[in-house]
Amino acid sequence: MAWTWLTKARSYVLPTGILLAGVACLATGLLSGAGFQALALRTVPILLFVVAMTVVTELVAEAGLFQVVTDRIAVLGRGRVWLLWLLIVALAATSTIFLSLDTTAVLVTPLVVLLAVHARIPPLPFALTTVWLANTASLLLPVSNLTNLLAQNRLAFSPLDFAKLVWAPSLVGVLVPLLIVGAAFRKQLRGRYGPQPRHQVTDRPLLAVSAAVLAFLLPALVSGIPVQFPALAAVILLIAVYAWKRPSALKWAMIPWRPLMLTAGLFMVVEALHENGLGAVLARAAGDGEGFPALLQLAGAGALAANAANNLPAYLALEPVAGSPSRLAALLIGVNLGPLVTPWASLATLLWHERLQALNVSIRWSGFALAGLVTVVLVLPSAVLLLWLSSGMA
Repeated sequence: MAWTWLTKARSYVLPTGILLAGVACLATGLLSGAGFQALALRTVPILLFVVAMTVVTELVAEAGLFQVVTDRIAVLGRGRVWLLWLLIVALAATSTIFLSLDTTAVLVTPLVVLLAVHARIPPLPFALTTVWLANTASLLLPVSNLTNLLAQNRLAFSPLDFAKLVWAPSLVGVLVPLLIVGAAFRKQLRGRYGPQPRHQVTDRPLLAVSAAVLAFLLPALVSGIPVQFPALAAVILLIAVYAWKRPSALKWAMIPWRPLMLTAGLFMVVEALHENGLGAVLARAAGDGEGFPALLQLAGAGALAANAANNLPAYLALEPVAGSPSRLAALLIGVNLGPLVTPWASLATLLWHERLQALNVSIRWSGFALAGLVTVVLVLPSAVLLLWLSSGMA
């Protein structure tokens, strides 16, 4: 009990420290009141969306929907490991695109790994596929990644316009990691597996309501309505249903306190740095122009910054030097497709590792970093090239 409490306490140290640093920037004047107000107007709706979607996915998972999906995937795999893996690819990519990379890391990872373990298949290719796609499949829609929501806000694009801008590099983000994992683990992905145990649904009406809410929510998120409104409507409806059917499932722990504190603090710290000359320093590293070399330089700077620190502060720091839709898309390629080398490069990777530890699945970080580096070296130039060609700048 004491060790569990200590572990939880330590997990709040960094988010609390970053949040306090942001508050200190505001209190000391490093972040001006006007700058803070403008930042809040831009980011509070996005943070509301993040909280609402996190609770929605937690409640949908509590109803057993993700378990039902993985049960169905096991049946559709027809005992063939390679077909099961391709279905996992589809699940991870779909979850990331429509529900966000963190949902894939937190909810899909344990289901996928347990499915592999029960089928007596090495879990590593399934686990690696999940975390890579959690990052690299997060480019297509604004809801896929917090960085995308920030970029959409800056561009004032509809979800459709956003997808039109990044559809080509998004394909690279899914296909190239898929080819690399398939080639690297081709021996483990051969063979067959036997029938899998099915999860028992304890409350079918609750499952049906949760599935219906999600079915209406997904198109609403890409309809052009500000995403926080359908997300808030969905979470209010689900909370009301759970309060009636299963009130014990409603817990304060469903709110993502740590990511929320970390994100809010980073917003303030990076904004304060920009008010004190950060932009001028980064402008030299990021270059300018919309030719292929210039876009690749910006994407590379984003990837390097993400792996050195984290993809969110990397995006926030470089956003002011990405002054056009194509340059902003190149930056998103760097900070979304690039954080595959270090474990702290994205929150999704850290959450993924937490889930693996809980399942007693070990990861060798040196191998993870090397494989990620090879993938980034192949993905980034390919994605930027397709962005350049599809944007009509060639």
